[in-house]
Amino acid sequence: MELRLSEFRPRTGPHEHRVVQPGKPLRHTSLRYQEPFGMLMGDHDGLSRLAGLFSFAACSRHTIVHVPLRDCVPPDEGCGELVDLVLAHSEAGLRPSKWPELRRGLGRGTPLTVRTDEARTERHARAWPARPYDRGLLRHTTHARTYFLIGGREVLSHAATAFAHAAGWGPRHKRVVKGQSAFMAGLQHELEPTRGGGHPHEFLICFKPYPPYAHFRRPGR
Repeated sequence: MELRLSEFRPRTGPHEHRVVQPGKPLRHTSLRYQEPFGMLMGDHDGLSRLAGLFSFAACSRHTIVHVPLRDCVPPDEGCGELVDLVLAHSEAGLRPSKWPELRRGLGRGTPLTVRTDEARTERHARAWPARPYDRGLLRHTTHARTYFLIGGREVLSHAATAFAHAAGWGPRHKRVVKGQSAFMAGLQHELEPTRGGGHPHEFLICFKPYPPYAHFRRPGR
């Protein structure tokens, strides 16, 4: 997949960071968070691009991927606060508490085009569940109206395939022709367990066409 991005090089003290954002906003994709659930709703374009962004984050160890979603077209379903999404490899050294400072320093980005390797992503994704121990999980937290997912190459690749599945099969779900969202995939076993017990965290991935819904036709019709 070819991704058109904007690249930023903000600094915090003596350290320079590499941050990328989608070149064009994901207008019809939203992320709501209400403890302990994150619910992402997106159309085919949004879910496809997120699959590519997860794949890119998996293999870009020192890059922070920022997906602004707070200013999306709010969906008519779901509850919870609208939040942005940040993806990072564990080796990027991102501390969520420092993210507001980094975000303020983004300034004007530079156009960047990258290509993801779907075959490589699939290989890494298959390797993640094949490990019985020490598979590596996604560290998740929310801070400053931003949902963070931080992990290694294989678990980020595994998440990328969940978004690809939702993008490919979501339009075929019967209920979406009426504008209703359809749950397509979820991240739960990929997430670190909740400290102190309680309900496990989940990241739900739903397909939802954008209004007016009369424009939407299921594939094959």
